[in-house]
Amino acid sequence: MPVRDCAFRRCVSQIMSEANSADEATGLLLCISAPSGTGKTSLVQALVAADANIAVSVSHTTRPRRSTETDGVNYHFVAAERFLAMIDQGGFLEHALVFGHRYGTSAQAVAAMRAAGRDVLLEIDWQGAAQIRRKAADVISIFVLPPSKAALEARLTARGEDSAESIAKRLAAARIEVAQCKDFDYWVVNDVFETALADLQAIIRAERLRASAVARQQRNLLADLLS
Repeated sequence: MPVRDCAFRRCVSQIMSEANSADEATGLLLCISAPSGTGKTSLVQALVAADANIAVSVSHTTRPRRSTETDGVNYHFVAAERFLAMIDQGGFLEHALVFGHRYGTSAQAVAAMRAAGRDVLLEIDWQGAAQIRRKAADVISIFVLPPSKAALEARLTARGEDSAESIAKRLAAARIEVAQCKDFDYWVVNDVFETALADLQAIIRAERLRASAVARQQRNLLADLLS
């Protein structure tokens, strides 16, 4: 067999081996973090509204439900005792204590959505993102930054849901949170909302076009083209 033909066969074998080694129809795993008041939640809602293949993981929390929130939609609101039991059972992909309340992401729910081919988006704090990076090497992490400290304070105040003391605590925490952006794959500044949304969409589109992602989704096409 000619050397060139042998090299080609090895190349084909490697490509198909990589395409077949991944889980069937595995979607992307994305996590978005930001200081409170940056506009992360609004960006996530706009992303999901514009892209039917993105599924948002609904976190569990021990935080009291706000008047504008719905159980099972914004969060799964649970008692502290139940949350701790889920930790003991290994039920969370990540969990953290933030401002005196616990937040966690169901490992089973995320795995099921990814197996179904959905791109799963986790809206979590930087502590949770760090845990995800340790457990999932393929996670794509995005940090959303406010355009300025003054803009962040104005947005927190405009929400009308936090006391002056709470806003002061969140602003102090924001300095620590922003310092964690160094560990994230992408940074997006939410100054003009439409621009920030377009930046997030560009990130997701680019990640979907990575060779590894396309190989998982296009096994049959590769097999046909390389036959």
